[in-house]
Amino acid sequence: MNFRQLTKLLNETNEKLFQSAVKAVNTSLTIRNWLFGYYIVEFQQNGDDRAEYGKRLLYNLSEEIKIKGLTTPELSRCRQFYQAYPEILGSVTQELGFLEDENVNLKILGLLTQESNKPEIRHYKKLISSISYTHLVELIKIQDSLKRKFYELLCIKQTLSVRELKRQISTLSYERFGFSADKNLSMTEICKKIEPRESTDLVKSHYFFEFLKINNPSLIEETELESSLINHLQEFIIELGNGFCFEGRQKRILIGDEYYFIDLVFYHRILKCHVLIELKTDRFRYEHTGQLKTYLNYYKHNISQENDNPPVGILLVTERNKALVEYAIADSDKEIFVSKYKLQLPNKKEIEDFIDNELSKSF
Repeated sequence: MNFRQLTKLLNETNEKLFQSAVKAVNTSLTIRNWLFGYYIVEFQQNGDDRAEYGKRLLYNLSEEIKIKGLTTPELSRCRQFYQAYPEILGSVTQELGFLEDENVNLKILGLLTQESNKPEIRHYKKLISSISYTHLVELIKIQDSLKRKFYELLCIKQTLSVRELKRQISTLSYERFGFSADKNLSMTEICKKIEPRESTDLVKSHYFFEFLKINNPSLIEETELESSLINHLQEFIIELGNGFCFEGRQKRILIGDEYYFIDLVFYHRILKCHVLIELKTDRFRYEHTGQLKTYLNYYKHNISQENDNPPVGILLVTERNKALVEYAIADSDKEIFVSKYKLQLPNKKEIEDFIDNELSKSF
């Protein structure tokens, strides 16, 4: 063995075991969430005291179990996962019955780790060993079971990243495939255009990190520059005082069935409003404003209390060593309130100087 062979062996070993570790975590997460969905549906249909909880069941569950990441929407997603794939373990659960045996979980997990002649179990094992739960979250949004199966096949054959799966769905690959006369040629053409997936794509999921009780899951995808700037900006804003109360970094919000992350969220005790800060490490683009205004409208309708003033957005856009600071104020028609904002918010020049100084350290 020479040095080149040694380095190759180490890299290959690391990659193989990394993949195995990720698959093991993902398999456990996927099974857990399917079982949660199964138990919830069974309780809603057969639970002794189901009438007592009604529509508040998922909310009460999330408050009672306090499992990291399993909010009311996430429990609803678990239920949707089971309802989209009831056949996954249908025959197994029928044989075992609903919670008749306290070891039902262990029995199901045991059956899944054994070789089985049952097609549904073989299919399930193949599915969860090939794609992540994050992929399944995208797949369960598809109502048409045949269409969903097409994208399952594409995920398994081409090891799609979640981003690539979303792109395939949004560009109507299934519909284009259906209209083509030569299905083999069409599939070949689709596969040719699929971007290769990096192994690290497997762990870019907030589900994995919350399942493992790791904080700030989204930071795995942040660039070093963005992370550094946000770190220092958070400290800078807090040091300014002026009534800023820090609420969260990479604050996760659910809009429809998609998650978004707000870089920094403060509550201003003097202005009585939330202050949302978004940092972009490139030049200003119109979609940046649209994104921030979407977050502002979300906070206005879902988070703000009756006696709160409209939330304020601060968009920080950088281009090389130059900083452009734009304030997107929700109720800009209220001139007195705008003036009040200007008096209490950080001085624009101070923020510009801070960004320029931080950027100068990075180049």
